[in-house]
Amino acid sequence: MSYTALARKWRPKKFSELIGQEHVRRALVNALDTGRIHHAFLFTGTRGVGKTTIARIFAKCLNCEQGVTAEPCGVCAACREIDAGRFVDLIEVDAASRTKVDDTRELLDNVQYSPARGRFKVYLIDEVHMLSAHSFNALLKTLEEPPPHVKFLLATTDPQKLPLTVLSRCLQFNLKRLPAAEIAAHMRAILDQEGIGYDAGGLRLVAQAADGSMRDALSLLDQLIAFGGGKAGEAEARAMLGTVARDHVVRIAELLAALDPAELLRGAQALEQFAPDYAQLLDELAGLMVRVGLRQAVSDYEGDEAFAAEVIERLAKALTPEDVQLFYQTAITGRRDLPLAPDPRTGFEMTLLRMVAFRPAGAPAGTRADAPTAAAPSQAAPAAVPAPGQPALAPAPPSWAAILNALELSGAARQLASHCVLVGRTGALVRLALDPHSQQLRTPAQEEKLAQALSRYYGEPVRLEFQQSGTGGGESPALLAQRASQQELSLARRAFEADPGVQGLRERFGATVLPDTVRPVK
Repeated sequence: MSYTALARKWRPKKFSELIGQEHVRRALVNALDTGRIHHAFLFTGTRGVGKTTIARIFAKCLNCEQGVTAEPCGVCAACREIDAGRFVDLIEVDAASRTKVDDTRELLDNVQYSPARGRFKVYLIDEVHMLSAHSFNALLKTLEEPPPHVKFLLATTDPQKLPLTVLSRCLQFNLKRLPAAEIAAHMRAILDQEGIGYDAGGLRLVAQAADGSMRDALSLLDQLIAFGGGKAGEAEARAMLGTVARDHVVRIAELLAALDPAELLRGAQALEQFAPDYAQLLDELAGLMVRVGLRQAVSDYEGDEAFAAEVIERLAKALTPEDVQLFYQTAITGRRDLPLAPDPRTGFEMTLLRMVAFRPAGAPAGTRADAPTAAAPSQAAPAAVPAPGQPALAPAPPSWAAILNALELSGAARQLASHCVLVGRTGALVRLALDPHSQQLRTPAQEEKLAQALSRYYGEPVRLEFQQSGTGGGESPALLAQRASQQELSLARRAFEADPGVQGLRERFGATVLPDTVRPVK
């Protein structure tokens, strides 16, 4: 009996079945509904996010026997043949295996001829960046003057390698990595329809391991079902992926709260018997710190299925907010540096020791105070100051720094967010203050990325409103980090000056310390 892999069986066959990528779906549907269909489309993004799937659906929309429509019938000969991969007027090309200019010329020789059966002749070129320079030149001529019956659908994971002359002649769509929660929800729906048992925790682990790729997630799910004997359980997922049970991560966090390096090392060494993925372990520890930080900032934060609410509550009382931020930052830095360590276990253990060693001298250990102290005004959201004619905004309970740490942001968009101060939020409106010196960070693209990240964080669409920050608002995360860096540098210089060896050199040889050359050890 033949078996069809889940990634193939559940591949979307129309736009309404797509998971995520709403910005692409909406643009293509509108183009089809209005008849404004460009002759060349470029779909970019990492593997497994739906580039060729969307291209095939689009080809079906163009050639459905019921007419050009955003909802192909799925039952006509053209729709069925495209789904089966044998439609004569859909020419699929793997550019990785046809890089020579002769291959491209041979392919394009037939462009001038009308479609054999369909309405349009569609060229779907996958991994188009693999074409040679001469092949791009051959393709460019056709892109400049395409026949009316031809459409080009190009897909690539590396758009930077495409010539600008090609990019300028295509409508470009960047497909995004899918959030782990969205991937897990889709897998639950599939397993419910397949009648296969599962644990929510196991699906969460698979979704995280997929790194934004739905195809990778379904391939891993197939593997997990086989590994688990017909069930997608959490224990089986951890064994297959090399992750350890969450209670071990919680134990590490409790040992960090106790600030006992010896016990902490023993706890870390005890994990060796599970042959863990230490990078994943640091990811889970960082994720736990995010939840603890949110619980400290938002009193009614309920958590999620990853960790029990009582665990989050216990750790929120055992750790200070400053320690939570330190442990989170050290975990993600240690995860990044793990490949540079002599071996993963050593890198993991040194990361844990760094968490304890880098705590500021004299910082309190153990249970934190329930009420925020006056010494940390930046942890509270500033009061909202409404603009003339604007409704008053309620102050946002969590600190902007805690929210920023939980956002899926990088690059210029994260830079923009780190220079902002959260003024407040009312419904779908999030108001941010940005100092005048950082206005150049604002671009429509970065504002859109920040709005999308906040929408995912709040679980509903939000829109942003920026105002110029005054002198009375809170400090932005960037300013806080700068001030912390300056304090760290000052402490390092004082510690260097007080070092007995340095003092001995000064007394015996008249040595002079150059303060600008002293840097904290990272």
